[in-house]
Amino acid sequence: MARSLRLQFEGALYHVMFRGNERRAIFRDDPDRQRFLERLRETQTWRPVRLFLACLMPNHVHLLLETPQPHLSAFMGRLLTAYAGDFNRRHRRAGHLTQGRFKAQLVEGDTYLLKLSRYIHLNPVQGTKWAEVPLAERQHALREYRWSSYRSYIGLEPVWEGLECEPLLALVAGGRTRDARAVYQAYVEAGLAQNDEEFASLYRAARLSLGSSEHAQAVRERHEEARRRIKRQEDVAFRRTAGWRPPEDVLKVVAQVLRTTVDELRRRRRHSTLRSAATWALCRYAGLTQRAAADALGIGTGAAVSRQMRRWQAGLESDASVRRVAEEIARQLR
Repeated sequence: MARSLRLQFEGALYHVMFRGNERRAIFRDDPDRQRFLERLRETQTWRPVRLFLACLMPNHVHLLLETPQPHLSAFMGRLLTAYAGDFNRRHRRAGHLTQGRFKAQLVEGDTYLLKLSRYIHLNPVQGTKWAEVPLAERQHALREYRWSSYRSYIGLEPVWEGLECEPLLALVAGGRTRDARAVYQAYVEAGLAQNDEEFASLYRAARLSLGSSEHAQAVRERHEEARRRIKRQEDVAFRRTAGWRPPEDVLKVVAQVLRTTVDELRRRRRHSTLRSAATWALCRYAGLTQRAAADALGIGTGAAVSRQMRRWQAGLESDASVRRVAEEIARQLR
């Protein structure tokens, strides 16, 4: 049977899911999970996507992402191929790691987005083995699960690199950012309730965790407003795709943030971080291939750009000052 056509277009929002071949584990330990997240970030520099949610389970993965350009298949193909190679080498195995094609469900509408986000984030405490577990234990396990974006959403850890929480937080909190994380946490954890008594308990706990009675009333009003907005508003917080920025504009922003000039960015210097920042920004925000970025900067080959990208990626992972530069470039270009 022929494969169905994969619908791809600018600004498409997808719920992506893939699982291990024969439903076997695709993560055997935490180093596997960490390596997958590293590959995810690397692939975002090659084919930029907006990542809103992620949950890594032992034998499957959920992602919610938006493609500024119609390149979902290229993005996922590179990500899964790279990770499968890492996994096979590390565990001395061969053959397919994932089962068939990844699933990509187009997402439309605020109602589904919120329900989907709750479904994805509750994955670690769903299933038959959790059916009889007390509510408090399920809450604790959910908040402690390290391999989901939920902890980033509710403020228990810094936001993962490459993850955008603001659109969903704004959606559930009615567009207001104050206490949006607490509102989102209350919304998601209400999904843990298996009966009315548990739901009432969760609701009371959510109110108490937010502070005074006046503050709790404001939160309830935000929930009501969010429900009203869900019925009448498109998911505008997610549809901010404006295409790629012109390469010269990207270089001007990079030069400004680094307090230098565009000419300096193009000047060849041994071990210079300037060119590394410029190549990363051109690929991520101007949508250039590595070969095109090489041409824009006067670098000899695409392979040289690849080395610059690896240098920058290493800095992002180990150097707080590099991360601050990247965040400022991102802020200005978005």
